[in-house]
Amino acid sequence: MQRIYFDNAATTALDAQVLDAMMPYMTEKFGNPSSIYSYGRETKMAIENARKSVAKIVHANPGEIFFTSGGTESSNTAIHAAVRDLGCTRIISSSIEHHATLHTVEYLHKTKQAKLEYVNLTTNGHIDLQHLDALLAHSSEKTLVTLMHANNEIGNLLDLNAVGELCRKYNAIFHCDMVQTIGHYPINLHDIYIHFASSAGHKFHGPKGVGILYVNEEIKIQPMLNGGSQERNMRAGTENLYGIVGYAKALEIATEGYEQDSQYIQGLKNYMIEKLRTTFSDILLNGDAEGNSLYTVLNIGFPLTDKSDMVLFNLDMAGICVSGGSACSSGANSISHVIQALYPQNAASIVPIRFSFSKQNTKEEIDIVVDKLKIMI
Repeated sequence: MQRIYFDNAATTALDAQVLDAMMPYMTEKFGNPSSIYSYGRETKMAIENARKSVAKIVHANPGEIFFTSGGTESSNTAIHAAVRDLGCTRIISSSIEHHATLHTVEYLHKTKQAKLEYVNLTTNGHIDLQHLDALLAHSSEKTLVTLMHANNEIGNLLDLNAVGELCRKYNAIFHCDMVQTIGHYPINLHDIYIHFASSAGHKFHGPKGVGILYVNEEIKIQPMLNGGSQERNMRAGTENLYGIVGYAKALEIATEGYEQDSQYIQGLKNYMIEKLRTTFSDILLNGDAEGNSLYTVLNIGFPLTDKSDMVLFNLDMAGICVSGGSACSSGANSISHVIQALYPQNAASIVPIRFSFSKQNTKEEIDIVVDKLKIMI
């Protein structure tokens, strides 16, 4: 049976060139980067070269890039550090953040380490910037603003510069979850008023288990993990050597192919919208799908019926991989918190399906999926 993979927002296939770059560090170049002899020196150099490459691409200084296990660790570290080390006693976030952010800010609020407020959303799921301005204006407490660049379920994009300027105006700390956008857009961190940014390699054809945390050099935070001097004393533990090499290589490839790949993938998204509209009369485009939206993500709402209730299961049985929400929550039998926030009154009557595309997908695959949906919905 042919398998069709339309869940690239959850994870992407490892690029063959990335695997080639990683292989030497999984075989003959196996030294511990903390060792002082030649095996260690060559692997330490590989890590520092990767750091320089990543820093150059995201327009940061190498000293601002810390390698982590991925987006969840990076976001947790940034949010905790803002409260513990930077004096933030108040957090502003949104109800549609990734759970790596939501659960962290909820924990800090529950344990009375910081107050928590949520910024309003517009009707199509964007952050209400006027409300964010008002929230920042009404309190003089040191505040952390933590908002994602692109929503992982509906694809809505945040105006980074506008949020950054509000944070500058009110002397707030700004953390941005860029897991869905680093590797998919040109990012210039030094052009934005921002203190922390999170990323994960497996979202752009790199390996799983590796990411970065950008920490603006103008702020100082305490170590993420204790026990060793790795990552310039900021994250103890032997480095994920081949993961780091793979992350840098994947980011290089994504950056080089951005113009061509983004145009191609946007074409796939537009094609699927057109096909679905001509096939179904009562679908919803969740979020701002045809506006300020991530080109890799399309979230469609189908009316709940006895047939559509089983559509994700039936698509899986047909070899088609899609998602009803975030992959990190796919085991839960609850309505997506993002869809709940978008449609507080009638979320239960909607069956959301997230289709997320990569350069490896084709229009022919879209035709097959839509034909299958005709039978299943």
